[in-house]
Amino acid sequence: MTHTAITLTCTDEIKDILIAELSEKGFDGFEEQGATLVAYIPEKNFNEGAVNALTSQYGVNYTRDTVEQQNWNAVWESNFQPVLVDNFCGIRASFHESFNPAPLHEIVITPKMSFGTGHHATTASMIKLMQGIEFRGRKVFDFGTGTGILAILAAKMGAAVIDAIDIDTWSVENTKENIENNGALAVKVWQSDTLKNIRNTYHIVLANINRNILLEFMADMRRLLERDGILLLSGILKEDEPAILEAARQNGLVLDTLLDKDNWLAMKLLARK
Repeated sequence: MTHTAITLTCTDEIKDILIAELSEKGFDGFEEQGATLVAYIPEKNFNEGAVNALTSQYGVNYTRDTVEQQNWNAVWESNFQPVLVDNFCGIRASFHESFNPAPLHEIVITPKMSFGTGHHATTASMIKLMQGIEFRGRKVFDFGTGTGILAILAAKMGAAVIDAIDIDTWSVENTKENIENNGALAVKVWQSDTLKNIRNTYHIVLANINRNILLEFMADMRRLLERDGILLLSGILKEDEPAILEAARQNGLVLDTLLDKDNWLAMKLLARK
């Protein structure tokens, strides 16, 4: 699949906003390179008018390039460095050496075009929240799995059932590959863009997506939770905190923990009714 890449020069604050806005416009991969942001989207989904309107709104210029499939993977390999979240979870690619000393959990990821390597604040914060939760024997649902990193971590932490979905076929295929490479065979993944047809209930729901999707599916995420279940959310900019918390409150979810990293929030919410 051919992708369009746009390269923007902007401040860190604007960079975070652009990632959120571009995600909602179909961009599915991001690289932060100093003062620049590179965003990727399948070529057939690129809307020049929408991008021009967004960049004009924030006074940002951009350049546009075409990236072939094999070049995309080479870009990931050249830029993907190992990530260590505390001494709890280390994420690396197969071409990296193992961590020394070894963290409690090590995940080997081949990211390809999928989001979720642990580098971005949203994923790292989700992992930190997971660190403080008992997963052994629990049922877990991962909404928007990306590379499958959070679902795989749940499996390594002893979860009994892990179901995961993603809207993109290539994310599902990437997750299946990463599941096999990590021996996380308890994870079941399939393609879907909705929670409406999910009838099982879970002890823990994970959702690292974006503001609009979180708001759209807040009631469904609550429906999936057993009483006293846990909902972990990320992909939330600081300015979106009131809207997310109000939607949570309306659905019987109570804030337990809030993490703030690089202007991105992650939340642990508890189901109370």
